[in-house]
Amino acid sequence: GGGPPPPPSQHQQQQQQHQQYGGGGGPPPPTNSSPPSSSTTACYPPDPRAPHGAAGHKPVKTTKKSRPPSDKMSGSRICVAVRKRPLSRMEIQKGEVDICRMDSATQLTIMEPRQKVDLTRYTEHHAFNFDEVFEATDTNRDIYERCARPLVDTVFDRGSATCFAYGQTGSGKTFTMMGTPESEGIYLQAARDIVQRLEPHQRIAVSFFEIYAGKLFDLLNDRAKLCVREDGKSIVNVVGLTEHNVKNDKTLMNLIEFGNSMRAAGETGANKDSSRSHAILQIQVKIAKTDKLFGKFTVIDLAGNERGADTLDCDRQTRIEGAEINKSLLALKECIRSLDQGHRHVPFRGSKLTAVLRDSFVGRCRTVMIANISPSSSSCEHTLNTLRYSDRVKELREGSAPAARRD
Repeated sequence: GGGPPPPPSQHQQQQQQHQQYGGGGGPPPPTNSSPPSSSTTACYPPDPRAPHGAAGHKPVKTTKKSRPPSDKMSGSRICVAVRKRPLSRMEIQKGEVDICRMDSATQLTIMEPRQKVDLTRYTEHHAFNFDEVFEATDTNRDIYERCARPLVDTVFDRGSATCFAYGQTGSGKTFTMMGTPESEGIYLQAARDIVQRLEPHQRIAVSFFEIYAGKLFDLLNDRAKLCVREDGKSIVNVVGLTEHNVKNDKTLMNLIEFGNSMRAAGETGANKDSSRSHAILQIQVKIAKTDKLFGKFTVIDLAGNERGADTLDCDRQTRIEGAEINKSLLALKECIRSLDQGHRHVPFRGSKLTAVLRDSFVGRCRTVMIANISPSSSSCEHTLNTLRYSDRVKELREGSAPAARRD
């Protein structure tokens, strides 16, 4: 007849949808367009070689929510935090993508692009758990409030507090510690709080030195060479180190800027302006009359970790510097692990860095490590090395879930 055709049955509708979405052997896709949960399925990072917006590639979405106030950082003896920096303008121009996903306030996932022998591309997911995880939008003030401010309480409880930044070159360590005029770093914020809490019978003494190629140099005394000596009471002393009395935070910041300008820097295959030394700033609170130590705050800007492959095009001296840096970082990791696990013996004699920081590993002490990572796809291997180093320091795992998953 000339009437309208009958409506299609449910089976015919499913076949039409099946053909519309590619016609494979599986069931048709769901009509609900809501994104998948981050705990079960992760977005595949786009191929840096593919054109922008290529089909089949989705940007990494951050599912981190606003965290409530927590006192976790103030209740532990050793705390490990991770800070993710934003992609730089040059990385965006090169087409690099963000491979770091923040799952919660304590967990993040690195989605590493891999390729099999048969050229099949897949993504390997590496999940890590830490005490704190900071997004690229978090400021230096947020990091100080949640990580470094509890250390000031330790100083005025007659203890020793240590805060240091770790990561590859160019990951934001110096920005986190030194800051900028628009965003103050941990150095200045900690100094201001210590000066404000200072009692009339107390004074502040500041020293600033570096460890370069296994040797110590005073950054506030024209890079005078220093020596490390241990006396009969097993107290490590830095012979020749000068101390400067500070009455306000402005004077302290001027000393820090002067000392930082004296640091050893060089060019490597990974960074054109790489810090080649560990800078150690010690803020000591002393009794004015007796000159007895009351508490100490140590802030360290570590040299960037690097692989041997990054220094193949450099000279012999640069490779020696890299070997000394990696040796001291390995010794530092072992000391912090011993501190966290409560071992009776702490191997602080493993390097000059851990020898001068012996007070940070014994007695009434607290340590905070801030691992800085780069989210770009070209720095994936460096980022994984940094996170594995930090993970071994704290040795945190969420249940018995595997650390890597392939999709």
